[in-house]
Amino acid sequence: MAKVLTLDDVNTDGKTVLLRVDINSPMDPSTKSFLDDTRIRAILPTLQRLVKAKVIIMAHQSRPGKGDFTSTLGHSRELGRLLGRPVKWVDDIHGEKAMRAIEEMEVGQLLMLNNVRMDSEEQSVKGDIARMAETRLVQQLASVADLFVNDAFACAHRSTPSIVGFTNMIPCVAGELMGNEIKKLDHALETPIRPCLAVLGGVKVDDSIQVAHNMLSKGIADEVWPTGGVANLLLDLSGIDIGNINRQFLMNEIGDNWQLTVKAGKELVDKYGDRIHLPIDVAANIEGNRVDLMLKDLPIEAPLFDMGIGSIRYLSAAIKRAGTIILNGPAGVFEISDFALGTIEMLNACAESTGYAVMGGGHTATLVAKRGLASKMGHVSTGGGACLDYIAGRDLPGVVSLEQSALAFSMEIQPQMDQI
Repeated sequence: MAKVLTLDDVNTDGKTVLLRVDINSPMDPSTKSFLDDTRIRAILPTLQRLVKAKVIIMAHQSRPGKGDFTSTLGHSRELGRLLGRPVKWVDDIHGEKAMRAIEEMEVGQLLMLNNVRMDSEEQSVKGDIARMAETRLVQQLASVADLFVNDAFACAHRSTPSIVGFTNMIPCVAGELMGNEIKKLDHALETPIRPCLAVLGGVKVDDSIQVAHNMLSKGIADEVWPTGGVANLLLDLSGIDIGNINRQFLMNEIGDNWQLTVKAGKELVDKYGDRIHLPIDVAANIEGNRVDLMLKDLPIEAPLFDMGIGSIRYLSAAIKRAGTIILNGPAGVFEISDFALGTIEMLNACAESTGYAVMGGGHTATLVAKRGLASKMGHVSTGGGACLDYIAGRDLPGVVSLEQSALAFSMEIQPQMDQI
């Protein structure tokens, strides 16, 4: 379990707080209006905890070269609308204008800096925490802040100055969102109610193979139910010829990690084959039509876009009898209505289950939200890659930073705890 300090451990009244959030949101390319404000709403609980502090907000939107790479002015306005109080904005990150705006702040005020990814150091500086701390971005902002609050779980797998650079500069604690993510994921991974199912799909096949191995080798999951590209690869490695068109698609998606992924997949099947439930049938896209096929009908030179009806029924039944479900990734090409059935039924089964259902971030979280099922799930993660890395057993730089800071500043923070 991650050992980090939270807002419960510090007194923020009257303090200047540097808050890193991930409110990177889908936008209409022509109007730059927000298509989904979920991530902006997700940081509201942390801001409510900081009403008696001066809060400097660091955030990003997309990355250079993309159509939705823009300033955070719109984010500050939307956040102000949701909070019902003004959020000032400055067209700067750590330069003269930003420093002046911070100096003029009063207790209870909020100031949002411009898109942190417009800073060259945030984009280019690589290395360890010490190297990040040497950047002007960190040096300047740490000099005017009493505390760093990381509430950007969706960026926790990134090692950049704005995420890890403050580790040993000022006390660093987890915000409400970050703390909740760690708590909920740890609950599912460390004390799962049995049986525990891992339902792994999508196209991040190499990551999902590592997740499956971590969960089976550590006894977290009792069963793994692969879907989507993960299922296609494991079927192929189990001796079911999925056809060249599907094998080539996987090779293109996995890229340079192909050989390592195949090796890891074979080891997974050889060692844990009795606990991996592969599909019994599939749905192929044949000239634009959904055609359900039994495995004995393979190979076929048509793309496999979903599980078959029989597999959907088996998986739904397994989910409904599970004590814990950890699900990441769609079951097929859900964007095409004829091939969304597996994904829809899988999510419906999670919503109807009495078990504790944890939904991964990214596409999974978006689908859950669009279908209005979020309130019926145990936890819906805000982090795509971060959530996947966490359940794969990988260290997240953002969490490691908080752990290290907790060790470095625990004695300094302890007296403040008595004031709360």
